Formats: sequence, C-alpha cells, structure tokens
Amino acid sequence: MSVRLKGEMKVPGDKSISHRAVMLGSIAHGKTVIDGLLTGDDCLSTIDCFRKLGVEIHLDGQHVEINGKGLEGLQEPNQVLNVGNSGTTIRLMLGILSSLPFHTTVIGDDSIAKRPMGRVTVPLREMGAKIDGREEGKFTPLSVRGGGLKGIDYTSPVASAQVKSAILLAGLFADGSTSVIEPEDSRDHTERMVQEFGGSVQTDGLKKTIQGKQTLKGTSINVPGDISSAAFFLVAAAIIPNSEITIKNVGMNPTRTGILDILTNMGADITIHNVNDNVIEPYADITVRYSNLKGVEISGDIIPRLIDEIPILALAATQAEGVTVIKDAEELKVKETNRIDTVVDELKKLGANIEATEDGMKIYGKSNLHGATVSSYGDHRIGMMLAIASCLASDDTQIQNSEAITISYPGFFNQLEELKK
Repeated sequence: MSVRLKGEMKVPGDKSISHRAVMLGSIAHGKTVIDGLLTGDDCLSTIDCFRKLGVEIHLDGQHVEINGKGLEGLQEPNQVLNVGNSGTTIRLMLGILSSLPFHTTVIGDDSIAKRPMGRVTVPLREMGAKIDGREEGKFTPLSVRGGGLKGIDYTSPVASAQVKSAILLAGLFADGSTSVIEPEDSRDHTERMVQEFGGSVQTDGLKKTIQGKQTLKGTSINVPGDISSAAFFLVAAAIIPNSEITIKNVGMNPTRTGILDILTNMGADITIHNVNDNVIEPYADITVRYSNLKGVEISGDIIPRLIDEIPILALAATQAEGVTVIKDAEELKVKETNRIDTVVDELKKLGANIEATEDGMKIYGKSNLHGATVSSYGDHRIGMMLAIASCLASDDTQIQNSEAITISYPGFFNQLEELKK
C-alpha cells in the first residue's frame, strides 16, 4: 500500500563534480582538498585509476586530500586501469591519458564494454593520440599512447558533457587552442572546475575554447548534493499522497536543473530556498509537496539538462493526468542500459500504460501501480526509480539487482525508509 514520505534529508555529493574534482586535483600542482565527495562505486573507480597513475590520494569518508604533482607527475601504470561501471571515468580520463607520453590500457565492466567510445577516441586521435581497441577503438578494452597533442576545432554530433570534457581536458595540455561546438549546451562542470583550479575556458554560445599548456593549482572544493540523486525524492514527494520532503544543499547548476523546470511545468508544488550562488557550483534547499500533476512534452534543448532524470520523470508521468511525451532522447539508448526499453518494460510490469518510441516514450496517466518482480538490470537509476515506484504499488515489489544503486547512492534504501510515515 502507498505510504507517505515526510522529513528533511541530504543526498550524497554530486557525482559529476566529484569525478572532476579528483581528476583535476590529480593533474594540478599542490594540495587539493575535497569535502562532500560522493563515495559511490563510480567515484571510487576514478580514485583507484589515478592512484595507479602514481597520484597520492588520501580518502577519509567524504573528505579527500590529493597531493598533485601536475600532469608530468603521472606515471605509467604497471596495471590495467579498470573504470568499473563508470562512463564518466573512462571518457574524461581518456582526454588526460591522451596527453601522457606513455602507454595505458583501460577496461571496464560488461556495461562499459557495450558503451560507445568512438565519440571520444575519434577526436582524440585527431589531436594526435594513438588509441586502439575493439572495432578500431570504438569499444573497450582501449590502449592509449599519448603525448604531443595539437589543438583542434571539433563539432560534436551529440550534446555530451563527457565528449566535451574529454576534448577540453586533452586540449588543456595540447599545443595551441582547442574548441568544441555542441548542438545544445551540455552540463558545464568541467568548465567551472578548470576555472576553480586556476585555468580558463572561453565560452562563445555553444562553442567552448581552451588554450593549451595551462598549469593548474591545487585548491579546496566543496561538493554540493547531487540533483540527479535528489530527483528520486523530489518526484517521490510530488506523486505520493500527503508527502512533503525538504532536501538540503542540492546543487543548482543551471545546466542540471531541467528536472525542476519540468516538474514545475507538470504542476508540482516546489519551493527553493536558502540559495547560495556565490560559489563555483551554486546550491540551495528544495522542498516538494504532493500535488496533482499533468502530462507535458519533454523535448529539445532541455533534454541534456535532465538526461539522467528521465527514468524518474517517466514514473512521475504515470501519476499525471493526460499524456506525457518524451522526445529527442536517443542518448538514453547508450547509458548503463538502453534506458528507453528498460524503463518501459519495467514500468509495464508494475501496471503503467507506457510505450517506447524511437527517441523516447509516451506515458498515459494516471495509472494505478501494483507489485511485481522487476529488475534494475545493473543500472543504478533504474533501480532507484523502481524503489520509488514500489512506494505507490498496491502490494509487494521485488527489485532484482538492487545492489547497483551503490554506484551513485550508497545508503539510498536507509534514507527512503527513514522518510516513510
């Protein structure tokens, strides 16, 4: 039976910011201190890889200290670098490895082995890196011999922060300037983080340019709460009757707040307070109360601002009056799973009226959900979406492979239980 959710909470540190803080701290000169780091499996994979590259990294809970010796301080690893399940780790790290005059081999888990790497290896080769792998470098394992890079002007066919960041990080140490033009703006954490470490990235509309041979200096980073993790509880409060949740210190980077725009358009009762935008990554407290939602269209340039939140928005749409249409979201097919098919298949098992389209899905509300046996298929965001759905189901739901949630949200189930009233 449906329960209500009430209370205040904090979500773990932002995954995107945590990855970048560790990477840039590892290639900067001097000490970097990070507080609020996400200690999920993905970010631990990033730390492990840079330790194998010779970086001294001390981890104490969510507090990290990195003794950086610059890019030239990295050493050829005597082991393969294993990124686990982390697409951010492998794609961004490839940009850094391409700048290093030695050999590295990079692998990941079965999910990573299916994810397209050509989108970063092609431009990095154009800059001068020697990269090989399955299907001519389109898939892992990947072998990299870098160094001697030259800047390029690259027009990316996809709006992807991972692609943009890989090229900009390679450009940081290349000869000349490097530019990336995207079809729409993707999240800008790399540009902000480079600035925080004393570097600079120029922005001209959809074009980002970085000058080569910059030197980064160690700094202190406070990581705000991850809005992609908060999204599950924001939606839960909006769709579970009599619920009200306040989430403290949530990252409010404008390239990430599409979830708030869409929920507001759907009619959600959202209050944003205690805003702090006088920092490199703004944050605020967010309160959401249950309300009657209506179906909307989600498409166009907002998609890159909420691509990771589409699974939980699909659940919200099952509880909204009318039809919700999600379009222009082909990128969902190359995430940890094909998230279009997985979201549709698993929500159907729970009684949702939902269908897949070529570039998204159609959801017909309002659905009464019932219990079923479902699976995350090893995808952390699918697992969390199904856990929230189970709070609405009329009887018990069994979630297989729920351990995948620890990739981005250790302690998720404990927090969910604490909110139940």
